[in-house]
Amino acid sequence: MTQVFSLLIVIAILSAGIQVYFMNQQIKSNIYEKSTPIANSIERGIEETDLASKMIEQQIDFKMIAIAKHIGDLLQTQKVENIKNEQLLKIKKDLNLAGLTIFARKDNDIVAVKSTDVKDIGFSTKSYGELVYRNMNAVLKGEEPVVQEGYTDKSILVLPIVKSGSHKEQPLFFKYAYYHPPGSDYIVNPFIEAQEVYKFTQEVGPGRLISQIEQRNPYVKEISVLNPKVFKNPSLEMNFYPPLRKVEHGDFKYQTKEDVEILKQMVDHPVKRISLQKVNGEKLYKVFLPINDNRVIYLALDYSKMTTPFYKYSIILMVSSLLSLLVLFLITVPFFNQIYENIQRVKEQIQLLADGDLTVKSRVKDGSELEILSNSVNKMVNKLHSLVSDTREQAVKTQRLSVMLEAEASQSVEKMYELSTETTIQSREQLHEIHEFLDEIEEVLNTLPNDENTKAIFDKMDAMRQIANDRTATTTEMTIQLSDLLQSLHGQSKELSNIANTLLQQISRFKL
Repeated sequence: MTQVFSLLIVIAILSAGIQVYFMNQQIKSNIYEKSTPIANSIERGIEETDLASKMIEQQIDFKMIAIAKHIGDLLQTQKVENIKNEQLLKIKKDLNLAGLTIFARKDNDIVAVKSTDVKDIGFSTKSYGELVYRNMNAVLKGEEPVVQEGYTDKSILVLPIVKSGSHKEQPLFFKYAYYHPPGSDYIVNPFIEAQEVYKFTQEVGPGRLISQIEQRNPYVKEISVLNPKVFKNPSLEMNFYPPLRKVEHGDFKYQTKEDVEILKQMVDHPVKRISLQKVNGEKLYKVFLPINDNRVIYLALDYSKMTTPFYKYSIILMVSSLLSLLVLFLITVPFFNQIYENIQRVKEQIQLLADGDLTVKSRVKDGSELEILSNSVNKMVNKLHSLVSDTREQAVKTQRLSVMLEAEASQSVEKMYELSTETTIQSREQLHEIHEFLDEIEEVLNTLPNDENTKAIFDKMDAMRQIANDRTATTTEMTIQLSDLLQSLHGQSKELSNIANTLLQQISRFKL
């Protein structure tokens, strides 16, 4: 019973281990299932927001082009030195601009020489990269600049919303237009605050969607849209154009070194990544899902809130399984005990049978194969009992007959020995008498004349001697052979008696 209970404990432990393994797999699958719709929603939100923002920006682009050309007409000069700051301030106020800057060539650079904001004066296009300078140079020459985004035409460049290059202490985002009035030596740069697009993005864009998702899902700690390229090359965030940020939308407060390494790897290998981390005492599942435009949607999920239901379910399942095993154990123990007892009965019967007890019987009445086995063994015992009993009876008879035969053979040998001795003596006496008689006849005949008749008589006398010798020898030989036969019979009867005794001794080991 102890072994069976131990086996049940081992089964319960193995079952728990298997459940934990599959539970972890289910958690990962659940994370993927829950994170994928969120990522898809955010991706759709980004696409919709980008589309709407581009439409708004397009309208602003046309407005900025008209404003820039109008400013060129208002300045009414082709020389930058003729432009006064008072003119710029008045135009800014009249047109409700965020600012107005005049760019002109200075040495081998194009810089801001006049502006409504003194912070902009001295701004160097080369300081923000060769691309910025090259595009500004194209505008100043009356050519069409080449940019990936924004509106361009000959002598005109309207950038997407970008960060101001001169406001270092507090980043500000503006919409910039660059226009070269025909025949002038300067570039008009009016700009407005990108409040309309920014406000739209904040109200209906990914940031708003992220906030709603975080409120609806208690297991979501934070969501953000990240740019892996900026994490791999942080200097991109300092570029004037195109505007790049590490965190484009949402928060990234739980950032770790491992996250940064994952994002760097996703630049070249944009595949889904899941990482289990402990940050500030909180255990988090972090999910990184790549989307279009080299962006990554990042989700930080509360590990405890996500796994608690699974662990509760697993505990309930394990307890239920253990209770089921215990109930099964209690139900099956009597059954197995009965089987064990029946096996022991048959085992004891076979053990006693091996020890020579041919009277032992087993009583198994459970209707199983053990009952069939018990009946078969009982039949075998009965047959062995009958066989050994019959063998013992025959051995007893054999022993009794062999003893009688041995006694009679012994008496016959003695009688034969006496008879042989007497017969031999008589034969020798008769032979001696015959020889004496023939010798006497021979003496008489020697006195007679030696003729043919006498010689014939001598020959017959020699023949009679030979016959008498042969008969005496034959009688002696027959007596000896008969004696040997009786002695052999006596020995064989004794051997048979010994065999019968040995067989009876062997049979005596059995209990009949």
